[in-house]
Amino acid sequence: MKTLIISSSPRRDGNSIRLARAALEGAREAGHVTELVLVDDYITSFLRDCRICRNETGDCTIDDRFSELFLDKFVPSDGVILATPVYWYGMSGQLKTFFDRTFCYYAASCPTSGANSEGMMNKRIGLLLSSEETYPGAELGIVHQVQEYCRYTHSCFVGVVRGVGNKRGDVDVDPCRPLEDAKRLGAELFDRLTTDYRLDTPRGGSVWA
Repeated sequence: MKTLIISSSPRRDGNSIRLARAALEGAREAGHVTELVLVDDYITSFLRDCRICRNETGDCTIDDRFSELFLDKFVPSDGVILATPVYWYGMSGQLKTFFDRTFCYYAASCPTSGANSEGMMNKRIGLLLSSEETYPGAELGIVHQVQEYCRYTHSCFVGVVRGVGNKRGDVDVDPCRPLEDAKRLGAELFDRLTTDYRLDTPRGGSVWA
């Protein structure tokens, strides 16, 4: 299986990427084809007005590497693990811009929107968070946004790992051992049980039977 890990912190040696590298290690040990990318290496511009900046063939003309990140790495992946610090109780601007920019490629005005939309669907999604606060509510806005993305794309939200830290390397000494949890998430991304019941969902009396 192909796993893409997207680290979105502007810090190239901070706590988010430490979690991402741990997930990368776990995924590789599980035998998956795995790549870790940093959003800052691919995206330099926010979403613009597609009616103005598309070229005559309908393609996006923003001059950065987003299309490479999206079309060559994200779309072909079977699973994606997102790593972000908690900024103002939301995801980093870099990660938000990644999601915003996907609009250029699934909007009806894009000549390959059908294939791109299909490629966004049915993925296994994991989330890695780093935050200075231990407050449980600090992560809820990001978790909800990823939940809604998964609902919208018929993807499966597998799990969340949160490490607490501010100074670079703080997550290494977090007593909750988030690096171990991130490694486990990477290893189990395609195997971990995930359920999202509805009232009429068929289910047995025991989860683990």
